[in-house]
Amino acid sequence: MFIVENYSLAIVLCVITMLCWGSWANTTKLTSKTWRFELLYWDYGFGILLTTLLLAFTLGSNGNEGRSFLEDIKQADTENFLSAFIGGVVFNLANILLVAAIGIAGMSVAFPVGIGIALVLGVIVNYIGNPQGNPVWIFSGVALIALAITLNARAYQRLQSGAAGLVSRKGLILSVVSGCLMGLFYKYVAVSMVGNFNVPEAGKLTPYTALVFFAIGIVISSFLFNTIQMKRPFSGTPITFGDYFKGSLKNHLVGVMGGVIWCVGMSLSIIASGKAGPAVSYGLGQGATVVAALWGIYVWKEFDKAPAGTKTLLNIMLVLYIAGLGMIIVSK
Repeated sequence: MFIVENYSLAIVLCVITMLCWGSWANTTKLTSKTWRFELLYWDYGFGILLTTLLLAFTLGSNGNEGRSFLEDIKQADTENFLSAFIGGVVFNLANILLVAAIGIAGMSVAFPVGIGIALVLGVIVNYIGNPQGNPVWIFSGVALIALAITLNARAYQRLQSGAAGLVSRKGLILSVVSGCLMGLFYKYVAVSMVGNFNVPEAGKLTPYTALVFFAIGIVISSFLFNTIQMKRPFSGTPITFGDYFKGSLKNHLVGVMGGVIWCVGMSLSIIASGKAGPAVSYGLGQGATVVAALWGIYVWKEFDKAPAGTKTLLNIMLVLYIAGLGMIIVSK
């Protein structure tokens, strides 16, 4: 199977992860106005599963190192399948809440708050589970990112006014809850995987197998989480499965594309974690917040009507994020 052999390549893959994770949500803005994100989310999950299977039977099954996908399934312990599956379930709930927050509050708010919290919590949890890298640099970077989150929340408060503030608070609360859950899912996937990708120990999963069962967890749990979301949406009227089958080919393909983009990022992050370590790999990938904020601020113009000085706060937030991510990079 394909294995990352040096730290520099691992960092490059983590940067690509950051771009993918920060950009996939743009697909929610490319569908028709009547196509709700609850409907898009089904295709998003299918896109993730298809991508993991494609990678498992290509990159995960060729080469002289590690184990091929089918060989790995035959020897793995049930508890590791379950751990990767649970990672998918936890991520799915977090992501559904995040997409709801994007719809209510916008990308430049939901991502910095939700993913920012996920980054802080995720780096701590993954570092405790597998301590790789200089903790002073890692947690100094996390501290700068936490400060950036505070500034973003302040900028968001300036945007709120009147009745719109009631909706805004809902978006902010959803972002916070999503971030807390998002910070935990990666650990379940990492725990299920082998410690040495080149010489994988018995019973554990290679990264490609772990990704497949992670994706299965997303798709299966969607029949619970997303069905509830369709019947009792955070905003808008309830919708049915019949509405999904009325969607245009474009709407369905855009959803699948969103899943593919996100999953490419997730896959590269997991593959890179063998050389970079889970804490660094996850932390850099969650720099997606910077990418998403740039999309929201400068492309979708979500803060154009904000009071004077708000964009200055947002620009300082972005600088702090970049500085924090730089510290995480040099930690190893």
